[in-house]
Amino acid sequence: MTDPTQSAPRAAPRYFALIPAAGVGARMGAAGPKQYLPLAGRPMLRHTLQAFLDSPLVVHTYVVVSVDDGYIDAVVADCGARATVLRCGGATRMESIRNGLRAMQGAVAPHDRVLVHDAARPGLTAALIERLVAAAGHDPAGGLLALRVVDTVKSTRAGRVETTPRDGLWLAQTPQMFPAELLLRALEAAPDPDAITDDASAVEMLGLSPRLVEGHPRNLKVTLPADIAIAEMYLTLDKT
Repeated sequence: MTDPTQSAPRAAPRYFALIPAAGVGARMGAAGPKQYLPLAGRPMLRHTLQAFLDSPLVVHTYVVVSVDDGYIDAVVADCGARATVLRCGGATRMESIRNGLRAMQGAVAPHDRVLVHDAARPGLTAALIERLVAAAGHDPAGGLLALRVVDTVKSTRAGRVETTPRDGLWLAQTPQMFPAELLLRALEAAPDPDAITDDASAVEMLGLSPRLVEGHPRNLKVTLPADIAIAEMYLTLDKT
Protein backbone atom coordinates (compact mmCIF):
# COMPACT_ATOMS: atom_id res chain seq x y z
CA MET A 1 0.00 0.00 0.00
CA THR A 2 1.28 3.44 -0.86
CA ASP A 3 2.11 5.63 2.12
CA PRO A 4 0.00 8.79 1.66
CA THR A 5 2.48 10.75 3.78
CA GLN A 6 5.21 10.24 1.18
CA SER A 7 5.32 12.80 -1.62
CA ALA A 8 5.30 11.60 -5.20
CA PRO A 9 8.75 11.29 -6.78
CA ARG A 10 9.77 14.29 -8.84
CA ALA A 11 9.86 13.75 -12.59
CA ALA A 12 13.27 13.56 -14.19
CA PRO A 13 14.53 16.97 -15.32
CA ARG A 14 14.23 18.03 -18.92
CA TYR A 15 16.93 20.00 -20.67
CA PHE A 16 16.38 23.36 -22.35
CA ALA A 17 18.86 25.65 -24.08
CA LEU A 18 19.01 29.41 -23.63
CA ILE A 19 21.21 31.48 -25.95
CA PRO A 20 21.60 35.16 -25.02
CA ALA A 21 22.16 36.94 -28.33
CA ALA A 22 21.38 40.58 -27.67
CA GLY A 23 24.99 41.78 -27.57
CA VAL A 24 26.64 44.04 -30.12
CA GLY A 25 30.15 42.52 -30.02
CA ALA A 26 32.00 45.83 -29.75
CA ARG A 27 35.46 44.23 -29.53
CA MET A 28 34.97 42.58 -32.89
CA GLY A 29 34.78 45.97 -34.61
CA ALA A 30 32.26 44.71 -37.16
CA ALA A 31 29.49 46.71 -38.80
CA GLY A 32 26.80 44.63 -37.08
CA PRO A 33 26.39 42.23 -34.14
CA LYS A 34 29.15 39.63 -34.27
CA GLN A 35 26.76 36.70 -33.71
CA TYR A 36 25.46 37.27 -37.24
CA LEU A 37 28.83 37.47 -38.98
CA PRO A 38 29.27 34.86 -41.74
CA LEU A 39 31.25 31.85 -40.60
CA ALA A 40 31.90 28.88 -42.89
CA GLY A 41 28.98 29.90 -45.08
CA ARG A 42 26.39 30.49 -42.33
CA PRO A 43 25.71 33.16 -39.70
CA MET A 44 27.71 32.42 -36.56
CA LEU A 45 24.56 32.15 -34.44
CA ARG A 46 23.16 29.49 -36.79
CA HIS A 47 26.14 27.24 -36.08
CA THR A 48 25.62 27.80 -32.35
CA LEU A 49 21.94 27.03 -32.56
CA GLN A 50 22.51 23.92 -34.67
CA ALA A 51 24.36 22.10 -31.88
CA PHE A 52 21.23 22.17 -29.74
CA LEU A 53 18.97 21.24 -32.64
CA ASP A 54 21.23 18.22 -33.26
CA SER A 55 21.05 17.08 -29.65
CA PRO A 56 18.27 14.59 -28.81
CA LEU A 57 18.69 15.57 -25.14
CA VAL A 58 17.55 19.19 -25.59
CA VAL A 59 13.78 19.60 -25.50
CA HIS A 60 13.69 23.13 -26.85
CA THR A 61 15.97 26.09 -27.53
CA TYR A 62 15.27 29.71 -26.66
CA VAL A 63 17.20 32.60 -28.23
CA VAL A 64 17.09 35.97 -26.46
CA VAL A 65 17.55 38.98 -28.74
CA SER A 66 16.94 42.70 -28.51
CA VAL A 67 13.49 44.06 -29.27
CA ASP A 68 14.61 45.61 -32.56
CA ASP A 69 16.80 42.74 -33.81
CA GLY A 70 16.38 42.55 -37.56
CA TYR A 71 18.55 39.49 -38.24
CA ILE A 72 17.20 36.66 -36.12
CA ASP A 73 14.15 35.74 -38.22
CA ALA A 74 16.34 34.64 -41.13
CA VAL A 75 18.56 32.60 -38.81
CA VAL A 76 15.69 30.57 -37.34
CA ALA A 77 13.54 30.41 -40.49
CA ASP A 78 14.04 26.66 -40.97
CA CYS A 79 13.92 25.66 -37.29
CA GLY A 80 10.16 25.22 -37.13
CA ALA A 81 8.88 24.58 -33.61
CA ARG A 82 12.28 23.52 -32.30
CA ALA A 83 13.37 27.05 -31.36
CA THR A 84 11.67 30.12 -29.92
CA VAL A 85 12.86 33.71 -30.20
CA LEU A 86 12.39 35.84 -27.10
CA ARG A 87 12.64 39.57 -27.83
CA CYS A 88 13.45 40.57 -24.27
CA GLY A 89 17.19 41.17 -24.41
CA GLY A 90 18.65 43.55 -21.85
CA ALA A 91 21.56 45.94 -21.63
CA THR A 92 23.83 43.21 -20.26
CA ARG A 93 24.23 39.48 -20.78
CA MET A 94 23.07 38.84 -17.22
CA GLU A 95 19.92 40.89 -17.76
CA SER A 96 19.15 39.07 -21.02
CA ILE A 97 19.45 35.67 -19.31
CA ARG A 98 17.32 36.79 -16.39
CA ASN A 99 14.64 38.13 -18.73
CA GLY A 100 14.76 34.94 -20.77
CA LEU A 101 14.37 32.72 -17.71
CA ARG A 102 11.33 34.70 -16.62
CA ALA A 103 9.78 34.38 -20.08
CA MET A 104 10.38 30.60 -20.06
CA GLN A 105 8.72 29.96 -16.71
CA GLY A 106 5.42 28.80 -18.20
CA ALA A 107 7.12 26.07 -20.23
CA VAL A 108 10.06 25.13 -18.00
CA ALA A 109 9.62 23.53 -14.57
CA PRO A 110 11.72 24.85 -11.66
CA HIS A 111 13.79 21.63 -11.53
CA ASP A 112 14.31 21.42 -15.31
CA ARG A 113 17.85 22.21 -16.41
CA VAL A 114 18.69 25.24 -18.52
CA LEU A 115 21.87 25.16 -20.60
CA VAL A 116 23.00 28.76 -21.11
CA HIS A 117 25.36 29.08 -24.05
CA ASP A 118 27.21 32.02 -25.58
CA ALA A 119 25.94 32.99 -29.02
CA ALA A 120 29.56 33.45 -30.13
CA ARG A 121 30.67 29.88 -29.37
CA PRO A 122 29.83 28.24 -32.72
CA GLY A 123 32.06 25.21 -32.16
CA LEU A 124 29.73 23.46 -29.72
CA THR A 125 28.60 19.97 -30.71
CA ALA A 126 25.85 17.59 -29.68
CA ALA A 127 28.59 15.31 -28.30
CA LEU A 128 29.81 18.03 -25.93
CA ILE A 129 26.23 18.64 -24.79
CA GLU A 130 25.86 14.93 -24.10
CA ARG A 131 29.11 14.94 -22.10
CA LEU A 132 27.89 17.81 -19.93
CA VAL A 133 24.48 16.26 -19.31
CA ALA A 134 25.95 12.83 -18.55
CA ALA A 135 28.36 14.25 -15.98
CA ALA A 136 26.25 16.95 -14.33
CA GLY A 137 22.69 16.56 -15.56
CA HIS A 138 21.39 15.62 -12.11
CA ASP A 139 23.80 17.64 -9.98
CA PRO A 140 21.74 20.00 -7.80
CA ALA A 141 24.43 22.68 -8.18
CA GLY A 142 24.62 22.29 -11.95
CA GLY A 143 27.76 22.18 -14.03
CA LEU A 144 29.64 23.69 -16.93
CA LEU A 145 32.13 22.83 -19.63
CA ALA A 146 35.65 24.03 -18.89
CA LEU A 147 39.25 23.51 -19.96
CA ARG A 148 42.18 22.80 -17.66
CA VAL A 149 44.87 25.49 -17.76
CA VAL A 150 47.93 23.94 -19.41
CA ASP A 151 50.13 27.01 -19.99
CA THR A 152 52.27 28.72 -17.36
CA VAL A 153 50.22 31.51 -15.77
CA LYS A 154 51.72 34.92 -15.01
CA SER A 155 50.20 37.59 -12.79
CA THR A 156 50.94 41.33 -12.47
CA ARG A 157 48.47 41.98 -9.64
CA ALA A 158 51.27 42.60 -7.14
CA GLY A 159 52.83 45.24 -9.37
CA ARG A 160 55.45 42.84 -10.70
CA VAL A 161 55.40 39.68 -12.77
CA GLU A 162 54.75 36.55 -10.72
CA THR A 163 54.08 32.96 -11.71
CA THR A 164 50.78 31.59 -10.47
CA PRO A 165 50.47 27.81 -9.95
CA ARG A 166 48.18 26.39 -12.59
CA ASP A 167 47.17 23.33 -10.58
CA GLY A 168 43.42 23.37 -10.15
CA LEU A 169 42.88 26.24 -12.60
CA TRP A 170 40.25 25.95 -15.31
CA LEU A 171 38.98 28.17 -18.14
CA ALA A 172 35.20 28.34 -18.08
CA GLN A 173 33.27 27.63 -21.27
CA THR A 174 29.58 27.27 -21.98
CA PRO A 175 27.04 25.70 -21.87
CA GLN A 176 26.62 26.29 -18.17
CA MET A 177 23.73 24.17 -16.91
CA PHE A 178 21.61 24.71 -13.80
CA PRO A 179 18.14 24.01 -12.46
CA ALA A 180 15.97 26.82 -13.83
CA GLU A 181 14.79 28.00 -10.42
CA LEU A 182 18.32 27.98 -9.00
CA LEU A 183 19.81 30.00 -11.84
CA LEU A 184 17.08 32.65 -11.74
CA ARG A 185 17.39 32.94 -7.96
CA ALA A 186 21.17 33.27 -8.22
CA LEU A 187 21.00 36.00 -10.85
CA GLU A 188 18.34 37.93 -8.96
CA ALA A 189 20.33 37.71 -5.72
CA ALA A 190 23.67 38.80 -7.20
CA PRO A 191 24.70 41.94 -5.27
CA ASP A 192 27.06 43.26 -7.95
CA PRO A 193 26.25 42.51 -11.60
CA ASP A 194 29.79 43.53 -12.60
CA ALA A 195 31.15 40.70 -10.46
CA ILE A 196 29.12 38.13 -12.42
CA THR A 197 31.50 37.15 -15.19
CA ASP A 198 29.56 33.98 -15.96
CA ASP A 199 26.42 32.24 -14.73
CA ALA A 200 28.38 29.84 -12.52
CA SER A 201 29.83 32.74 -10.55
CA ALA A 202 26.30 33.80 -9.56
CA VAL A 203 25.51 30.26 -8.39
CA GLU A 204 28.82 30.12 -6.49
CA MET A 205 27.78 33.25 -4.57
CA LEU A 206 24.96 31.16 -3.08
CA GLY A 207 27.58 28.87 -1.57
CA LEU A 208 27.20 26.13 -4.18
CA SER A 209 29.90 24.43 -6.23
CA PRO A 210 28.95 23.62 -9.84
CA ARG A 211 30.64 20.61 -11.40
CA LEU A 212 33.39 21.20 -13.96
CA VAL A 213 33.20 18.97 -17.04
CA GLU A 214 36.06 18.72 -19.53
CA GLY A 215 35.23 20.77 -22.62
CA HIS A 216 37.10 21.11 -25.93
CA PRO A 217 39.25 23.84 -27.56
CA ARG A 218 36.86 23.93 -30.54
CA ASN A 219 34.27 25.45 -28.23
CA LEU A 220 36.13 28.77 -28.17
CA LYS A 221 34.40 32.13 -27.86
CA VAL A 222 34.77 34.34 -30.92
CA THR A 223 35.76 37.71 -29.47
CA LEU A 224 38.42 39.21 -31.72
CA PRO A 225 38.73 39.17 -35.54
CA ALA A 226 41.55 36.60 -35.36
CA ASP A 227 39.20 34.15 -33.65
CA ILE A 228 37.10 33.80 -36.78
CA ALA A 229 39.75 31.84 -38.67
CA ILE A 230 40.24 29.50 -35.71
CA ALA A 231 36.50 28.89 -35.39
CA GLU A 232 36.20 28.19 -39.11
CA MET A 233 39.07 25.71 -38.89
CA TYR A 234 37.26 23.72 -36.22
CA LEU A 235 33.98 23.86 -38.11
CA THR A 236 35.61 22.21 -41.10
CA LEU A 237 36.95 19.33 -39.00
CA ASP A 238 34.98 16.28 -37.97
CA LYS A 239 32.82 17.04 -34.97
CA THR A 240 33.94 15.61 -31.66
